[in-house]
Amino acid sequence: MIRKLFIFLIVVFIVLQFFRPAKNQSNELLPSDITNVTVVPDSVLHLLKIACYDCHSNNTRYPWYNNIQPVYWWMNNHIQDGKKRLNFSTFGDYGLKKAAKKMKGIAKVIEKDEMPLPSYTLIHRDAILNDHQKSLILNWAKKCCPDRD
Repeated sequence: MIRKLFIFLIVVFIVLQFFRPAKNQSNELLPSDITNVTVVPDSVLHLLKIACYDCHSNNTRYPWYNNIQPVYWWMNNHIQDGKKRLNFSTFGDYGLKKAAKKMKGIAKVIEKDEMPLPSYTLIHRDAILNDHQKSLILNWAKKCCPDRD
């Protein structure tokens, strides 16, 4: 009985490998990309790319283990959720009020050490931000899009 269950689980695992959502990869720089609608200093852009862009843009750097299901589905869910909350690739599509709110949100999560997520920094050690790096992003986010209520 246990052997049949084990074989069944192996077959299910193998079949799962053939079902994958599309990857979040695009090398196209959209007109609505944040770098096209506001000034992003190179130092801040570099930090955003290593700590934020995988989940908050249209271009994810996938690790080797994304080829294993159900890991890829889990990652894809995180990426889609992250892009829903903030997408640097389509930042210019936000209205002025919403863009200011997004910048306040960036500042808030950086101040509270809520981003990047621990599950992300566990593997992506380069995404762990030190105090100086956090202050660069924080100062940029606070100055970038003043509230226009």
